[in-house]
Amino acid sequence: MMDKTIAVILGGGAGSRLYPLTKSRSKPAVPIGGKYRLVDIPISNCLHSDVRQIYVLTQFNSASLNRHIKNTYHFDSFNRKGFVDILAAEQTPNSQQWYQGTADAVRQSIHHMENNDYEYVLILSGDQLYQMNYRAVIEKHIERGADLTIATIPVNGEDATGFGIMKTEADGTIPTFIEKPGLDQLSDWVSEVPDHLRDQGRVYLASMGIYVFSRKTLLDLFNKYEDAKDFGKEIIPAALSEYNVYSHTYEGYWTDIGTIKSFFEANLELTNELPQFDLYDESRQIFTRARLLPASKLSGTTLEKTIIAEGGIIEASRIERAVIGIRSRIGRGTTICNAIVMGNDYYPSLEQLETTNGIPPVGIGQRCYINNAIVDKNARIGNDVRINGGDHLKDGHYDNYSVVDGIVIVTKSSVIKDGTVI
Repeated sequence: MMDKTIAVILGGGAGSRLYPLTKSRSKPAVPIGGKYRLVDIPISNCLHSDVRQIYVLTQFNSASLNRHIKNTYHFDSFNRKGFVDILAAEQTPNSQQWYQGTADAVRQSIHHMENNDYEYVLILSGDQLYQMNYRAVIEKHIERGADLTIATIPVNGEDATGFGIMKTEADGTIPTFIEKPGLDQLSDWVSEVPDHLRDQGRVYLASMGIYVFSRKTLLDLFNKYEDAKDFGKEIIPAALSEYNVYSHTYEGYWTDIGTIKSFFEANLELTNELPQFDLYDESRQIFTRARLLPASKLSGTTLEKTIIAEGGIIEASRIERAVIGIRSRIGRGTTICNAIVMGNDYYPSLEQLETTNGIPPVGIGQRCYINNAIVDKNARIGNDVRINGGDHLKDGHYDNYSVVDGIVIVTKSSVIKDGTVI
């Protein structure tokens, strides 16, 4: 069954809502949790579910994603069933356009999958944080004789207005669907849910953007609706009236990493004493590139609710509620709180550590204060720099940094000189 399943991970478009983190990388390549990439989440879920035929579709800034997947996911050379392949958008005699939407991306790429022996197609997003057993979804799909199964998550009324909402029958079938309903429409979209969810007000079933299609159904829909570009807005509504469409309700932790604010909050949530997304469950571990870095070295630093990835050299005074990425270098007397420091792609040499021409070395200097901020990879922050994000700052994109929803983002490889105040 699982060896008859192909997973297709959608890399998304230009990632404008995650800009400037997507300035030089695709959404699935954005670092998360100190040492991972967003794409590691759905791939790890696939591997734990014994789904080992995986395609990642992308078209923007895919170089770093290509490197990461090439250096990370290696299968047995004698087992052709296991692979993670990137399918970048391409111009062909049949199509001269880039991907126009989620459905169009799969339609344009599906001819590359024809040599695989598969019966089911698992469609996934590359910018969500969750741990799901896809085997359970696919088994239920087969048991019900479904043509299409949509993974849904119960949400409250406030959240429901931002999602596609499914109305389900008692047997789990989905007769109707509405995209981002208004508050005045929600009374008509209540579904049957267990009592503990009803007590929380989570009575609306939101689409998670995770679909299981039977192969024939997907190909039929593509043939019937040749101009349909999006699954949520076009393919799914069309399927409801013609095919057996079911809901598979998921009650665990799930969040969409679609904006800077959601990305920031999801990372900092990992520092909680009992985070909802459990990185320490060995049965559901997140796989990523094995870099073989040394352990991080700390000197004189007070830590509170902080994740520190390997390879760091840290002499900060205090770090609180922060995610510190690989190879991070943080100088003496520096305080960091409510922040994501993504780390560095390389170690500077001793010569490079010397400040020249007013340009600081890679990392964060001495006596800095950084709050409500994201420091992207390979940034150079000098001494005595003060960065204090918050609602008092005006959103915008500047020379070396951006402000989005009050969060300061020091962009990748940028330079913040000594004494700068943001």
